[in-house]
Amino acid sequence: MDRSQKAESVASLNAVFNEVGVVVITRNLGMSVAQSTALRGKVRDAGASYKVAKNRLARLAAQDTAYADIAEMFTGPTAIATSVDPVAAAKAIVDFAKTTDKIEIVGGAMGTFVLNAEGVKALASMPSLDELRAKLIGLVQAPATKIAQLTTAPAAKLARVFGAYAKEAA
Repeated sequence: MDRSQKAESVASLNAVFNEVGVVVITRNLGMSVAQSTALRGKVRDAGASYKVAKNRLARLAAQDTAYADIAEMFTGPTAIATSVDPVAAAKAIVDFAKTTDKIEIVGGAMGTFVLNAEGVKALASMPSLDELRAKLIGLVQAPATKIAQLTTAPAAKLARVFGAYAKEAA
């Protein structure tokens, strides 16, 4: 990798650090190509990205961003999972880590808040942004449904009474 490629890599990582909601740092402990491919697919399906980066370049890219405090975590064979949704990357990595011992969660950060490995696991247990939106819509929609049922109930009862009188008269 020559100097211009390194500069491009640092600029690209810096742009990622400036736009994501969470960064999870993992240490790869001899994953096979198939395992790595499966992990990348799982992370991509969750709406996140997973990238192996050189530690020195990752440290340089993290400078002057909200993630500057995680620079000391970049040691050994590390990779970075990122997502705009604060839960997606953490959830995908933690779920994959349960299936193999070839990946270790080092830590991460949500903006300026640095997380250790246990913090990342706790973050993964939270509902995702989409799940929270669905719950909120359900809560907002429930009263409207109840109101609609209440307004139509008297008319339905009245129609049943008229129907009963009509059967008696006939």
